Amino acid sequence: MASDIYDLAIIGGGINGVGIARDAAGRGLSVLLCERRDLGAATSSASTKLIHGGLRYLEHFAFRLVREALTEREVLLGIAPQIVRPMRFVMPHAAELRPGWMIRLGLFLYDHLGGRKRLPASAGIALGGHPAGGGLFPERTRGFVYSDCLVDDSRLVVLNALSAAEKGAVILPRTSCVAACRERGWWNLTLRSVGGLETDTRTVRARALVNAAGPWVSETLDRVVSVPSSRAVRLVKGSHFVVPRLFRHDFAYVFQNDDDRVVFAIPYEDDFTLIGTTEVEYTGDPYEARITEGEISYLRAAVNRYLRTPVDAEAIVWSFAGVRPLLDDVADDPSVVTREYYLEIDQPPGKVPVLSVFGGKITTYRKLAERALEMLKPALGFTAGSWTGGDPLPGGDIGDGGPGGFARRLCGQYEWLPEELARRYARTYGTRTHVLLDGIGGLKEMGRHFGHHLYEAELHYVLAHEWAASAEDILWRRTKLGLRLDASGRAALEAWIRKTPGPALSN
Repeated sequence: MASDIYDLAIIGGGINGVGIARDAAGRGLSVLLCERRDLGAATSSASTKLIHGGLRYLEHFAFRLVREALTEREVLLGIAPQIVRPMRFVMPHAAELRPGWMIRLGLFLYDHLGGRKRLPASAGIALGGHPAGGGLFPERTRGFVYSDCLVDDSRLVVLNALSAAEKGAVILPRTSCVAACRERGWWNLTLRSVGGLETDTRTVRARALVNAAGPWVSETLDRVVSVPSSRAVRLVKGSHFVVPRLFRHDFAYVFQNDDDRVVFAIPYEDDFTLIGTTEVEYTGDPYEARITEGEISYLRAAVNRYLRTPVDAEAIVWSFAGVRPLLDDVADDPSVVTREYYLEIDQPPGKVPVLSVFGGKITTYRKLAERALEMLKPALGFTAGSWTGGDPLPGGDIGDGGPGGFARRLCGQYEWLPEELARRYARTYGTRTHVLLDGIGGLKEMGRHFGHHLYEAELHYVLAHEWAASAEDILWRRTKLGLRLDASGRAALEAWIRKTPGPALSN
């Protein structure tokens, strides 16, 4: 660490924590963020991978939330085009579940609430002549199509952390805050490397503290910060599974279900389909959340009522579950618990503040960060205004043509680079690909090959620049190559990491 004294300390390295760190560092504040596991290791890497307004939230009259999310959809598409991409969603009409007029009204509001500029509008469609209609049961003759965006959620976390670090923030994954107390105008925080000895601790001071611990926000207030709260989170598990690609077109499906929820079937990583999500009350350790057989059956039944070719449980190649820390509004049904967020600040007279984040969704993380900084401004005394909406995230300055156009330019600049690898680099690292390939003049200089175009050069990059430290970090959060690498490739990667010294991070 460059210093033991900071303007702002943040507990939690999920999307909200890193978003606040980025915003604060860009306003000139000295920032430290600690996360007891990998960045985005819990909820923030287990979403449905959508940047969206939340069409079904309109049924619950959450107009403010939908408007903010739709506005942010446009912003994130602008600042992170390498990992946020437009997608058209087809909703087959099920008249027994929702009347057509209700869906048309909802889509009209969805088109106009958020100042849509980049994405095409919604429309009614005849499924019989539409590319998305071929795989559906023939009785599904009508439907609707609208726009939203797909995101690599775990990379969104990493890129916000990388941006924060570029602006001077200290980012410490695998570091737990074991105690925090107010003393003489400071927060004194005791930090410990996870898995380290009792002696692997140090104390840092901060003028303000942010508790962005996600599902652990209440636990952190109680056990670490010792501050009471009038709010609570409600833990709701969302589970997903991935199967080999079910359809060759590029449309995603939104399937209405008879419990008033919807289930998505989304083209994923070229050769797969992502299906989710469930909403189930959860009481265990969020890190231990797993999909259950009951949830698999629920999701299969939801999609199989529409698709001609049924989804079999044996086809599942990957599943994941995340625990959403929703703001508890005492709703009986987990599916209608609000997705609004609440920022609570505790600052007794003459004391330094702690701001806690309750609830929220990945789409609105940037606005949440702006509001958090505004609430902390009186205590921290900075004058700089908001800035994150107009500044691309690292690698996001890919220019015209999106990731596809940038991939073609990569192939022109690095003539030896395989086209498939250029496409993956373009939509994973964007212009940071030039950092990854710096000094490399040919494929043989990329180092050892572990399969599916995973070379040592990429491993060195994510270890040195993106805080990766394990095969899981690399295969599931920095990339999605866990879907492709076989057991021998994974074992070889794990052995390589064990033998490779951990680099000093340089961004």
